[in-house]
Amino acid sequence: MQYPSLQKLLPNRNNTPLTASTTCHFPEKNRYQHIVHGYHAFEHNSPFLLDHGAVLPRFQLAYETWGSLNHDRSNAILLHTGLSATSHAKSTSANQNPGWWESMIGPGRYIDTNQFFVICTNVLGGCYGSTGPSSVDIADGKPYATQFPIITTFDIVRAQFLLLDHLGIRQLWASIGHSMGGMQSLAAAVLFPDRVKRLVTGSACAKSHPYSIAIRRAQRQAIMNDPCWNKGHYYDSNSYPYAGMKLAREIATISYRSGTEWGTRFGQDRAYNDDDNQNLSLSNPEFLIETYLEHQGNRFKDRYDPNSLLYLSKAMDTFDLSSSAMDKLKQKRHASLQKLMQVQEYHRIYQVTNPKRVAEACRLMGGYQSSVTTRRHCNNTQRPIPLQRQMAHEEDLIQGLSAIQMPTLVVGVETDNLFLVEQQKEIANCLTKAGNCLVNYLHLDSIYGHDTFLIDIDTIGKAIQTHLNKSL
Repeated sequence: MQYPSLQKLLPNRNNTPLTASTTCHFPEKNRYQHIVHGYHAFEHNSPFLLDHGAVLPRFQLAYETWGSLNHDRSNAILLHTGLSATSHAKSTSANQNPGWWESMIGPGRYIDTNQFFVICTNVLGGCYGSTGPSSVDIADGKPYATQFPIITTFDIVRAQFLLLDHLGIRQLWASIGHSMGGMQSLAAAVLFPDRVKRLVTGSACAKSHPYSIAIRRAQRQAIMNDPCWNKGHYYDSNSYPYAGMKLAREIATISYRSGTEWGTRFGQDRAYNDDDNQNLSLSNPEFLIETYLEHQGNRFKDRYDPNSLLYLSKAMDTFDLSSSAMDKLKQKRHASLQKLMQVQEYHRIYQVTNPKRVAEACRLMGGYQSSVTTRRHCNNTQRPIPLQRQMAHEEDLIQGLSAIQMPTLVVGVETDNLFLVEQQKEIANCLTKAGNCLVNYLHLDSIYGHDTFLIDIDTIGKAIQTHLNKSL
């Protein structure tokens, strides 16, 4: 099959060869270099098929490592991050700033780098050194913005496993993740069950809950309704959606912690010593909790790319390990294989002399339409009654998780509002019903909500340490 719109890109065999003056190279630019530095860069310089049919001409993943690979490369741990995290989970000689899981990783720590080789990436779609919306599209030399194709959690994981191939790692000692990272660790075990020996997932899900979808939609709406967002094309302008990002982060922060913690931490304490309330204002914060939210919003608003938040939050929304959902994605990928083969032909011809043509081919094949589209018609067909839906959902999920037969640690937090504890129990129960006899569920009564995995390091660390050292 030939794509007519691509014929103009095919080489004219009668023309003279391309000269050096036509060579095009656009190195990955990290617009957030002030946030993170000192990482390695893995460049995958061939076409990469995405689940929804688009093809990236190339991609880069930022990654950092700690410890050393053993002689047979069997001691690697892949650490998956949450939505806005960098690859900097632990300080290194190249970047001595504390990492986001600093006390969890290191010599003699719970994830012991005397024993294990730990890898952490910034995910595909991110903005901390990995290819995402803020990256340059080599087709026109401009940032992708919302021309960047829609991605899935599975796309993110496939990119990570190409990094593992590059590092010569055939099988992981463990795949570990919490929050969006927990989704990735589950996806890794489903996609590559023979390459993951142990699994840790915490404060995540096997299928996104309507509550968390609603929270993430509110964040996206806050950004997209900021006039400075400009449909995602703000990189080369003097405007930036600061207000939208600030509000989005405040919404997210509400979902990261629990009311129990905030009742103890803030109570109804006022932000100012103004007993007569003479300076009350509708716009200014009055309570201490309001100042906390404002601080979190201000701190985050220029530290993360708004478009990355949109794309990755959408990937989280659509995450579904049910057998029927994964079958639909497989069918989409299969239908796009011819498209991939076509792009690979351009890559074979032009990969050295003119990679820009490969990117143009990807764009013309429909992979790079704007991701901002008009509203679709709502599906108003009659839904099954709740009990029927629940039974069908569970059976579908059991089938989808049936490939996960390795030792699995599932961590749930009672006060987690973003990923409900019932979702963690669902993962453990469905894995057990799918025949996995090596499932361990850890229930935590922490008051810190979703962020418990970043705070209660000792409790979670001891459980992970035990799980990592279990003999198979």
